[in-house]
Amino acid sequence: MRYKIVWLIILLVTSCAPQLQATTKPDTPVTNPPDDMMTTSEPSLNPFAPKPGDDNFIRANVYLDEASLVIRESYPPQISLSFRGNLPTPCNELRVKIDAPDQESKIRVDLYSLIEPNKVCVEILKPFQGSIDLGTFPVGHYSVWVNGEIAGEFDT
Repeated sequence: MRYKIVWLIILLVTSCAPQLQATTKPDTPVTNPPDDMMTTSEPSLNPFAPKPGDDNFIRANVYLDEASLVIRESYPPQISLSFRGNLPTPCNELRVKIDAPDQESKIRVDLYSLIEPNKVCVEILKPFQGSIDLGTFPVGHYSVWVNGEIAGEFDT
């Protein structure tokens, strides 16, 4: 008898619950927007971008250990550059300059450091790592080059 009452309550609750309705018909095809309507987005703010006054500093190298692409599964694909390495001293500041794609669809990225002239600093390496959003791009095949070395390729 107890089980009959439990089943009766379950039946009443489920029959009174609101029904979910699909907003599209099951046979509706899913399509991407036309290529000519695909927009590109500007990358988010680059925290390592060159700054006014950088001309007063001395340019130095960085010791890059790794640079790779992160491609997010979205439409259009969003591309980020992930990197890690070492600055020559703790006094050096990291800079990252990103160029727009050229005619060969190469995106050149320049990682370097700056230091104040005549600044005395301890001579030890300072590790760094970061990630920068490169944005989205029109349909095509692109390659990303960091300090003259290929970091990766992607298709949009």
